[in-house]
Amino acid sequence: MNKSNSAKNRLLLCTDMDRTIIPNGAQTEAKSARIKFSHFVSLPEISLAYVTGRNADLVKQAIKLYKLPIPDFAITDVGTQIYRIIDNQWIPSTEWQQQIASGWPNQYDPQLHKLLAEVPKLQLQESSKQSTYKLSYYVPIQIDKKTTAVNIQSRLENHKVNASLVWSIDEPKGIGLLDIIPKNATKLHAIEFIQMNLGYALSEIIFAGDSGNDLPVLTSPINSVLVANASTGIRAKAKKDANKKGNIRSLYCATGEYLNTNGNYAAGVLEGIWHFLPTFRKHLE
Repeated sequence: MNKSNSAKNRLLLCTDMDRTIIPNGAQTEAKSARIKFSHFVSLPEISLAYVTGRNADLVKQAIKLYKLPIPDFAITDVGTQIYRIIDNQWIPSTEWQQQIASGWPNQYDPQLHKLLAEVPKLQLQESSKQSTYKLSYYVPIQIDKKTTAVNIQSRLENHKVNASLVWSIDEPKGIGLLDIIPKNATKLHAIEFIQMNLGYALSEIIFAGDSGNDLPVLTSPINSVLVANASTGIRAKAKKDANKKGNIRSLYCATGEYLNTNGNYAAGVLEGIWHFLPTFRKHLE
């Protein structure tokens, strides 16, 4: 998909996948929401970026399974990989990889996991969910995050590994998730990288998400929408942190008011666009 970046009213639409545009949560999807979403992002002035914890192969599977539009960009592995998609070719950003590599082991190394072997209640996820710049664990939902984070960070810092800890919850499976990634490689950092390289103004970006690993963006100055199917805990956390950072006006929580939808999944994403960008409303009716 090749689109012009010179449109007068342009938009870089960045959205999480699972339980944001993919209706794989417990709540009901609004009728025709994904079809309307696909029609909207086909506009020449829209560039679409998927921002997800999935790897590239799982993103491609989801696109096929859920009949999602092919994006212009894919930020995968919780921000640690960026692809530009041109004529169905997924081209990784070597510049991004070089940027996040500082202070991190050159390749995924079992030794990194061994540093954390004595941290209580960490269960290493499957090898397919590990990558060069992401170490992923299952954790109990009720884990003491503060104590665990201090324990992990002290062990990593002693070995000169600069990391961000990204917490989230897989609600359908009822388990917590922890991704350990380079300090400057969150979803927010990756979106800012694309923004800088393509020259998007802050007013030309919208992000949509639903979970804990979306919080860095949801609470940032980037206009963001939290879909209505997000948990009450995430909604409260997002509002609290956005308010604390002075970014509460950049956060919109979908309610289902847009065209009488329920605000879940893709319907919530479209509702957020309706809220932030009135100039695009004619394309959403």
